[in-house]
Amino acid sequence: MSKREKNIKEKIVRAVNKNIRSSPRKINLILRHIKGKKADIAIRDLDFARQRIAKDIQKTVKSAVANAENNYQFDIDSLYVKEAYVGKGLVMKRFRPRAKGRASSIKKPFSNVTIVLSENVKKESEHGTKS
Repeated sequence: MSKREKNIKEKIVRAVNKNIRSSPRKINLILRHIKGKKADIAIRDLDFARQRIAKDIQKTVKSAVANAENNYQFDIDSLYVKEAYVGKGLVMKRFRPRAKGRASSIKKPFSNVTIVLSENVKKESEHGTKS
């Protein structure tokens, strides 16, 4: 069974945004707010978030929705954010001059964001209603 067939069976779709110029700690604060929400509500919430990095996360969620629609033919209205997590990326190291000829380091971290959407499948009862 291929990876694509497995994803269709489990009804999940994924989007990864690599090398976002922000620390994982700051991004994780935003990701915690969108976990478990419907995809359209998560996009709306990210649109009104005050953090600069929320726009990049919003792009990633929109990409995952587009992947679900175009690659797997999922119903957009029933998508929700199953998982949203962040990992460390590379770290640019810069140096700043300090007093008495010393130097101190400045670390500029990058992050990798992964958004996993799932289709909410409503189970219909097999027996129907009793009369």
